[in-house]
Amino acid sequence: MSKLPSKPTAVITGGASGLGRAFALQLAARGGRVMIADLNDARAAETADELVKAGGEAFVRRCDVGDAADVAALAEASVEALGRIDLLVNNAGVAVAGPVGEASLEDWEFALRVNLWGVIYGCHAFVPTFRAQRSGHVLNVASAAGIATLPEMGPYNVGKAGVIALSETLEAELAPFGVGVSVLCPTFFPTNLMESFRGSDPKQKAQAEAFFRRASATAEGVARFALRGVEKDEFLLLPQQDARFVWRSKRFAPGAYRAALRTMQRFGLADRFLK
Repeated sequence: MSKLPSKPTAVITGGASGLGRAFALQLAARGGRVMIADLNDARAAETADELVKAGGEAFVRRCDVGDAADVAALAEASVEALGRIDLLVNNAGVAVAGPVGEASLEDWEFALRVNLWGVIYGCHAFVPTFRAQRSGHVLNVASAAGIATLPEMGPYNVGKAGVIALSETLEAELAPFGVGVSVLCPTFFPTNLMESFRGSDPKQKAQAEAFFRRASATAEGVARFALRGVEKDEFLLLPQQDARFVWRSKRFAPGAYRAALRTMQRFGLADRFLK
């Protein structure tokens, strides 16, 4: 079992706000030492100050997770600052929507560069350290979108489904080294994700924002759920009831699930969330 020590060391991409910040604060409350990797310098500095107030120790590194050299430099700086790494949270992400053939290729590349390649780069750069340590845990933040595959979300769905597949592969590869792997697949909760939104139709953003407004979960709650899962060395982390419902539906009634998606698209049922 890959249980975190009492004062864990962690690296969190996208750690300056939203879910990443929630992870960082909860680890700081345990006396953790956290490397915050983010592109927003001001938010990163604010979060670092909050971590210190919460009882932790903070390090900040500007990092573009879609740049392999940046992530490699982050791994080197993290080992130098932290000594050992107990937890890597590949959390940074962006939001992109649009039907296939209408979403621009530039938007596809933007989504996959961060949401998929960012996680690939993170695993590639940090996994050798975990193997050498023969301990630690990798937590990849995907999304229930990678399971649900809702229409008009292709760029986002594909990236997140790829993260799930990568995590499944990595779990088996790292098991002999005593290194745990988890993949987090939440649905909606308040976050800064929509700041990065790109879409082919303004309606898509309005629909997503409506889902976020109706969400009852919080970033703090999702982070708490995920860290409990890491402590138990659980692989698939589904923090909300709707995420668990989607997973069970696709697992036990895949044909019915796909039929429901076709009906939803044919009759525009998602538009109800705009009212």
